[in-house]
Amino acid sequence: MNDITALDAVTAFAPWLEPTDAELDAIELEMPVIAAEIALLDAQIMTLDRPATELDTRRIRRARRRVLAARRELSNQSAAAVTVSGGAA
Repeated sequence: MNDITALDAVTAFAPWLEPTDAELDAIELEMPVIAAEIALLDAQIMTLDRPATELDTRRIRRARRRVLAARRELSNQSAAAVTVSGGAA
């Protein structure tokens, strides 16, 4: 038996492997996009085992618009942060 794999499994959750505060902040900032993508995926999954009805089509279309809107907001926030912190060189 290889003892190194057991050691790797024990040290895999060492504190220095945890996400940093900056990474957690980035995830928090992206949560609206993640939630919108999950809603889109749920709407698409509902239509996998049956033909899509008009209601399903509208639900998917609305979910896609929410994803695009969330991505737009995220990119606008990112662009505003760069503009504010950037400045003239």
